[in-house]
Amino acid sequence: MGKLWNDVKGNVSFVLVCLLTFAAIFALAKLFEKLFVKGRRKAKGAAYIAYVAMFSAIGGALMLLEVPLFFAPSFYKMDLSELPVLLCSFYLGPVAGVTAEFLKVFIKLLLKGTSTAFVGDYANFVVGCCFVLPASAIYHAHKSKRSALLGMAAGTLAMAVFGSLFNAVYLIPRFAELFGLPLEVIVGMGTKVNPRIVSVSTLALYAVVPFNLLKGICDSILTFLLYKRLEKLLFKEDK
Repeated sequence: MGKLWNDVKGNVSFVLVCLLTFAAIFALAKLFEKLFVKGRRKAKGAAYIAYVAMFSAIGGALMLLEVPLFFAPSFYKMDLSELPVLLCSFYLGPVAGVTAEFLKVFIKLLLKGTSTAFVGDYANFVVGCCFVLPASAIYHAHKSKRSALLGMAAGTLAMAVFGSLFNAVYLIPRFAELFGLPLEVIVGMGTKVNPRIVSVSTLALYAVVPFNLLKGICDSILTFLLYKRLEKLLFKEDK
């Protein structure tokens, strides 16, 4: 009975943390939009909803195409789902980006479910927003290729730094708790691919940091190559 109560308490506390995090991130996106998005909104009403839905659906589909990485344990897999979210936020602003980030995770859950007790899905949303929010805010403050590059570099750095700290302090211990695994087992999975991983902190340093850097760099390069081409193709009403 005591174990059941502890499990219920742990799950309820995780849900509450998720809800508070979602609310805080959406509030931050709203603030960024008010401060940095200048001029009229490029799409309104039905068009706005349609664009957010389209990019969310693409992101959800891309979450299904995961690639394991040689330097990280098997539960860290690379995908390019931040690409459509970043494109969405560059066009419509930070709030649309955060909304697309949330919806793409929701779509992925509908299509595939979760294999990480929702911890990985929660992490994908939070860490993805750490990439998208600074990138879109800096870009919208002064739209240019230079600001786009600076924004994506800032987003990649934020994702790498915050993502590693967030994994070490909260996500990895929570993952172990929800699955009933000792932390040593999870660290041991990292040790098998990299002998320098001997603790939670070194797991974050040698697996999470390069993972997020690689993801940010790939998404940034593809966004830089695709955004203007897609803008001419999809967003004709803005011309």
